Amino acid sequence: MLETFEAGDLIIVAVSGGADSLALAFALSLEASKFAIQLHAVTIDHQLQSGSGVQALKVVEQMKSLGIDATIEKVSVEVTDGLEASARTARYAALDSIGTTLNAAAIFLGHTRDDQAESVLLGLARGSGTRSLSGMAVRNGKYIRPLLSITRQQTVNMCQEVGLFAWTDPHNSDLSFARVRVRMQAIPILEKTIGPGISDALARTAELLRHDADALDAWAEREIQQLDLSDLACDYLAHLPRAIRSRVIRAAIYAAGAPSGSISAEHVGSIEALVTAWSGQGAAHLPGGVKVERFSGRLSLLRN
Repeated sequence: MLETFEAGDLIIVAVSGGADSLALAFALSLEASKFAIQLHAVTIDHQLQSGSGVQALKVVEQMKSLGIDATIEKVSVEVTDGLEASARTARYAALDSIGTTLNAAAIFLGHTRDDQAESVLLGLARGSGTRSLSGMAVRNGKYIRPLLSITRQQTVNMCQEVGLFAWTDPHNSDLSFARVRVRMQAIPILEKTIGPGISDALARTAELLRHDADALDAWAEREIQQLDLSDLACDYLAHLPRAIRSRVIRAAIYAAGAPSGSISAEHVGSIEALVTAWSGQGAAHLPGGVKVERFSGRLSLLRN
């Protein structure tokens, strides 16, 4: 994967101190110099646990032992959408900022096949659509996840073999977090009752669904490019397959000014009803002050 970069490029590896990110940092330290690529590690101190700063310093020391320069980035987590989600938002914001400051060509993350399987199962529990169930992409913009075909246990074994000390985050055994319950309870029960290989099957499903989601997104984008998203003909929308229509509707709502990530399947469904189950219902009021109303066979999308 490093062969896609140019000599002199700088890449970042995000290192929490857990086995996954340590194994990734070690592997990158072996390969980066072969391509004349600069490697810089970043560890995010969320300041959510006592002693978090000490753990961050331990990460820096282990990175030094691998010949990797490292930065500690302290963040303040504003809990607005649950602790886990809010910490993730703060972490990615910090990585984006550091990536911009260092002009990084890419940011490498240590997510494994097990993380992918957990993401798919969580998506199923939420009743998410194809895109969500497709899990994490190996590459998404500047973010690269090269370990998605590797198991968590393999990264643990690698750290033990090369003498790296992997930290176990106490949050990773806290059953108040849904992902931890999936990891420690749901998947083991599925393995026991259905049979081994559940994590691998979920990860394969994610890959297949990603191909489907990519194709549907591309089709929808072709439709979107030829439309005025503020004024849509209902007859035209009604003749589109629902998977494409829902994507067009979602894009139109965001184009009208709804905040990023604020639109749920229920929101889209209320607009879908204006198209395919019209019975004179009134306007739909959506996040961000977006108002969607049907007039004379057309959808009008305005922001109040």
